[in-house]
Amino acid sequence: MNLYKTYFLETITKRYAEFDGRARRSEYWYFLLFNMLTQLGILALGAILGFIHEYLSILAFGIFLLYAFGVIIPSIALIVRRLHDIGKSGWMYFLGLIPLAGPIILLVFFCTDSQPGTNQYGPNPKEVGSPNISDHLI
Repeated sequence: MNLYKTYFLETITKRYAEFDGRARRSEYWYFLLFNMLTQLGILALGAILGFIHEYLSILAFGIFLLYAFGVIIPSIALIVRRLHDIGKSGWMYFLGLIPLAGPIILLVFFCTDSQPGTNQYGPNPKEVGSPNISDHLI
C-alpha cells in the first residue's frame, strides 16, 4: 500500500500538473504499473457488469473514460519530470511521434539512470532523499 500511495496517489493528487523538477525511474515505472492495473481493474469490472446487464458495462466504460482523461495531465507531467531527471528537455517527449524509432528512444530515456548531482531542473531526487523502494520493504 505504501508504494501505491507514494508513487501513484501522490503523483495524481500532490503533483497533478507539476512539470518542473525531476522524477526518479522508480516513480515513473511504479506509476505506470499502478495506472495499468487500475485501468485493467476498471475494464474487468466492466466485463463482469456486462454479464449482468448491458447498460452496466456502458457505465463502467464511462468510468474508464473519465479515469483515462483524468490521468492524462499527471502522466505527461511525470514523463516531463522523468526526462528532466536525465538532463533532457520535456519537449523530447515529442520524439514519440517518430514512427518506430521515437518510442524506442523514449524507452531508453525512461530506463536511463538519473543524472548525478544538480542539473538545470533541480537537485537529484536520489540524493535529496525522495522515496525509495528499499524504504518500503520490511
